[in-house]
Amino acid sequence: MKKVFIDGSAGTTGLRIVERLKNRKDIELIILSEEKRKDIEARRKALNSADIAFLCLPDVASREAVALTQNTNTVLLDTSTAHRTLDDWSYGFPELSAKQKAKIVNSKRIAVPGCHASGFIALVYPLVESGILPKDALLSAFSLTGYSGGGKGMIADYELAERDKLLDAPRQYGITQNHKHLPEMVKLCGIDNAPVFIPVVGDFYSGMEVTIPLFASQINGTTQDIKNVYKTKYNGPVVKYTEDFAESGFVSANKLSFNDGMEISVSGNEERILLIARYDNLGKGASGAAIQCMNLVMGIDETEGLDL
Repeated sequence: MKKVFIDGSAGTTGLRIVERLKNRKDIELIILSEEKRKDIEARRKALNSADIAFLCLPDVASREAVALTQNTNTVLLDTSTAHRTLDDWSYGFPELSAKQKAKIVNSKRIAVPGCHASGFIALVYPLVESGILPKDALLSAFSLTGYSGGGKGMIADYELAERDKLLDAPRQYGITQNHKHLPEMVKLCGIDNAPVFIPVVGDFYSGMEVTIPLFASQINGTTQDIKNVYKTKYNGPVVKYTEDFAESGFVSANKLSFNDGMEISVSGNEERILLIARYDNLGKGASGAAIQCMNLVMGIDETEGLDL
């Protein structure tokens, strides 16, 4: 039985991980009392006594937690932005390649992907890898997310009985083009240019839909070539290519809310192509991805405890 500690269990991502793990028989959760939850020495002891620790913390606190972990046997799974582009950390998206999956399995330091980044990387990485998409391509990406992606503060704002009327409509953000997920998008995909990125938060709790538009002139191949790459790369159990996942011509961003999987699809035509990834920002975009990585490190079925 593995001892597991969740540092930051009171946050949105941490709470979802607790919910997924609390009834598992193959782990023992290390739980700190409310008064000890932010105590440095209590956290140090918990981190170093755990076989596996999830860091569900802001970047600064996550780096602090890594420094507190002197036991090199403890596997750290960090859900913050702090370590996603570091070469000595494994990026926690095993579907990218057999090599990436093996790296996660054998790692003690795993950076869980960002929610927006997960969809972008899932769509772009295989096309760059196959040569269909040039590394110097100029890309844009539109990402629609539920408000739970903004954490407890944003959730509270949206769920107030008397809330700001501006919350009734979708809201674009990241308008300075400095979104914190851009560095991992560029590095993991091996592209030369950051995309023009358009994140939008909507009035629904969870779910995410990332769309990358392409002109046929941007790719080396056809729409069918793209589909064939995705069919080969993504055949489950967590990430799956779906030929057509629209519902009567619409693609709902909350279709996979509370699900830990991801759907990949291609729409459009031979001139203008839409690459689309749909998943839950708290599932494959956060907590579900973290648990999947934990399962791989433990050497068990990667879908154990996931809702698929």
